[in-house]
Amino acid sequence: MAAKTRAQMMEKTRAKLIHAARKAFAVKGYAAASMDDLTADVGLTRGALYHNFGDKKGLLQAVIDQIDGEMVERLRIERDRAETSWLGLLAEYTAYIEMSLEPEIQRIMLLDGPAVLGDPSQWPSQNACLRTTTQTIQALIDEGTVKSVDAEAAARLLNGAALNAALWIAAENDPHPYLAKVIEAFRCLAGGLLKTES
Repeated sequence: MAAKTRAQMMEKTRAKLIHAARKAFAVKGYAAASMDDLTADVGLTRGALYHNFGDKKGLLQAVIDQIDGEMVERLRIERDRAETSWLGLLAEYTAYIEMSLEPEIQRIMLLDGPAVLGDPSQWPSQNACLRTTTQTIQALIDEGTVKSVDAEAAARLLNGAALNAALWIAAENDPHPYLAKVIEAFRCLAGGLLKTES
């Protein structure tokens, strides 16, 4: 019983710190967010932060993991609403690019995250995304919708194009005018994979 209570307390502490950090990173940005202010706001010490996350960078990783999980679920919903697997794939990528306009995703996932944690295409969560996309493309190849190309290569290229589109939009001072043309260009590029009737 004591071990369960201790585990529950640790999880509660982690959740408090992630919630506070997520708010601070979204509003102030990673660099300007004070760990002393953040821990004090939730009635904890810096020691609790270091014990649970190692350092500020570890806390950012935990925040990114949480947001990433939420994004994956939102993208799955978009994909599942589509009439076909191909349209589902396009809907998923379109929704991902559109998310780059959301202030929290823009600041934490697309600006501060890469600056602190490095290339997003190398983040652990991207491996799962790549596997899923590769499987989807292989299924589309098998059903005759997509040309016979290497599914992993196609998945890497589509993922890279969507990520770079999102990074570009997030970096613009006024990103809204770019969204429609980026999505149109992305759909054109992706459409090159479709098998044409001969």
